[in-house]
Amino acid sequence: MRMLITGGAGFIGSNFVHWLTENRDYELVVLDKLTYAGSLENLEGVRDKIEFIQGDIADQKIVSQVMRECDLVVNFAAETHVDRSIDDPGIFVKTDIIGTYNLLENVRKYDVGRYLQISTDEVYGSIESGSFTEASNLDPSSPYSASKAGGDLIVGAYWKTYGTPVIITRSSNNFGPRQYPEKLIPLFIINALQDKPLPVYGDGKNVRDWIYVLDNCRGIELALLKGKFGEVYNIGGGNERNNLEITRLILKLLNKPESLITFVKDRLGHDWRYSLDSSKIIKLGWKPEITFEDAMQETINWYQEYKNSF
Repeated sequence: MRMLITGGAGFIGSNFVHWLTENRDYELVVLDKLTYAGSLENLEGVRDKIEFIQGDIADQKIVSQVMRECDLVVNFAAETHVDRSIDDPGIFVKTDIIGTYNLLENVRKYDVGRYLQISTDEVYGSIESGSFTEASNLDPSSPYSASKAGGDLIVGAYWKTYGTPVIITRSSNNFGPRQYPEKLIPLFIINALQDKPLPVYGDGKNVRDWIYVLDNCRGIELALLKGKFGEVYNIGGGNERNNLEITRLILKLLNKPESLITFVKDRLGHDWRYSLDSSKIIKLGWKPEITFEDAMQETINWYQEYKNSF
């Protein structure tokens, strides 16, 4: 089967491409705009096994060309950094909403068999206790999460209106190799390796659920192949930690002093806690395969090896 992977040179997308080339036999086409967060270096070692096309999912002509003979589409392409969305919301609307619309129109046009939209737990907003299910209301707090929620709603509408064969996955905070160092874990690893301050927002008590990127990749493929059209599947790691705990663990594993921790002014609209109920994807046969501690050590090992690339 021929699979189009949009955003396949970014963090989660490139890990998905690597995992598929090592474990599956798809004919892969990767479409990526190659913004600051996407790099051909992320596809090092698999370039000869895929077809790569540089382009924007909001570009109707390019999307039409690449989707013509595809059986499956997985859309990782997105603007994802909350801080950047606060500074410039427009690019998030263009990519995450208009780009998603453009993909869906071409899925309809070429009668693509399955389309999977990669989303995030942030569309649900913050939760004080308990966990979000797929039926929870969407209550995004930032332009980033609002643009992802908008894309999700368009995907759902295409199922209800046209019967387009769509599926959505919403994962918790991913970490692992190849993540651009603007997110907490890679930024703090790189800073610690260089003995630079680790800027912790507010009091560091904001809680996130963390999932190793390859565990998410396994869940994504499972949802793509076995998920029910029109459905949403949460993929959570079951590893809730506050930001200060994550920071201290990174320093401990790198044998760096906690004096590198620097508390900074809190982010605007900073959600307090995210938590996902993943029972729906678990019923399909998915479960995490690597412990949080082992995954963190593997992540640190990768950044130690490639620290000069950033």
